Amino acid sequence: MGIIAWILIGLLAGLIAKALMPGKDPGGLIITMLIGIAGGLLGGWLGKVIFGVDSIDGFFDLSTWIAAIVGSLILLILYRLLTRNRHRRA
Repeated sequence: MGIIAWILIGLLAGLIAKALMPGKDPGGLIITMLIGIAGGLLGGWLGKVIFGVDSIDGFFDLSTWIAAIVGSLILLILYRLLTRNRHRRA
């Protein structure tokens, strides 16, 4: 897959992750896209390490989308924990 496909998957996976975890986030669309892209990479890596499968097969494969969404959810949880701690200190 090319870089444009990764950006598109990342954007959509980040939006799906935010829809699955509603709440107030300090980040906007750019943060969502970055979390989604990094989440897609994280999900693909975790799928390969834990399950021994190549989860990044193609743009329309379900495993690619599941890996990207799960990775995005993990990073969104971490992002919320980090930003919540910053707001408490201020």
